[in-house]
Amino acid sequence: MSKNRGFAAGLAGALDDIEAPPPEPQGRLGIGVLAGRSNRLAELASGAVVARTLEQVDPARCRIWAEHNRDYARLDEARCGDLIESLKAQGRQEMPAIVRRVKDDPAYDFEVICGARRHWSVSWLRAHNYPEFRFLVEIREMTDEEAFRVSDLENRARDDLSDIERARDYLRALDRHYEGRQKTMAQRLNVSEAWLSRYLDLARLPGDLVAAFPDPHALRIKHITFLKPLLKPDDRRTRVLEAARELAERGGEGLSPQDIIRRLARAADAPKKSGSPKKSGSAEAAVVRNAAGAPVLRVDERRRKEIRLTLLTGAGATRQDAEAALRDLLDQHWPATTG
Repeated sequence: MSKNRGFAAGLAGALDDIEAPPPEPQGRLGIGVLAGRSNRLAELASGAVVARTLEQVDPARCRIWAEHNRDYARLDEARCGDLIESLKAQGRQEMPAIVRRVKDDPAYDFEVICGARRHWSVSWLRAHNYPEFRFLVEIREMTDEEAFRVSDLENRARDDLSDIERARDYLRALDRHYEGRQKTMAQRLNVSEAWLSRYLDLARLPGDLVAAFPDPHALRIKHITFLKPLLKPDDRRTRVLEAARELAERGGEGLSPQDIIRRLARAADAPKKSGSPKKSGSAEAAVVRNAAGAPVLRVDERRRKEIRLTLLTGAGATRQDAEAALRDLLDQHWPATTG
């Protein structure tokens, strides 16, 4: 009897296997989607992929961050022309601006940390027959110091951001975010103190001196090596600033930045007494100093086709200072050529 029961059970099991409906097929597509979703979640959890929050917004609901390093008021169709044409060709904004949410102003939803040119260009297009354009933004949560570093990293390699804009941004940030500690700021930005010092020196140039240049944005970091020594001691500073004010009143007389620097350098030293001998074609010596004020080299004589100089190797400057001063001297008197 037990044998019959075993046979019956086995037969019933076999019949169940034959008659039972097959399981619901997943199919290749279903398995691929589930596997892809699982892999994506694993990547997000591990930090290998960072999820970004992107939105298409009205640029009128976005304000420019007060510490943004670009001079937004100077943006115009000419300065943004290349970006405007690119946006029109693509039909949309490809690279998102970086923003954070605004909580203290009902007139705005976002604050632009990086992307002032994109904001200006999209706004211009919307006002000039392209109302369908939206402002593509990536929304982040960040402190002011984090926002400064993000903005600096994005704009450091951009040619359309002038040295004076970047320099003034660094000088503002020095006190706001780093309590005036230049070493701390250099470490946070991952740059050398000497590199940062040159930008800070450029930003600290007196307003009267900067006004001698018709376009302050033409002032480059390489010029600070020649301008800073002109402001010490006080009597030289007085003569240089007086000459700068005269140049500003005449609109710079159409001179290049290099020519303006030469005029200021000639004005720096007191005029020689009458009857003092002066060789034809010679110029008075000028000492180039590093960021700490240590002498690096002395330009003894400038002639039409030659410059004579002395390296001041025992005056406290470093080889790096000497190399930077020589590079700046070459840039000023022997511009690089292409081709």
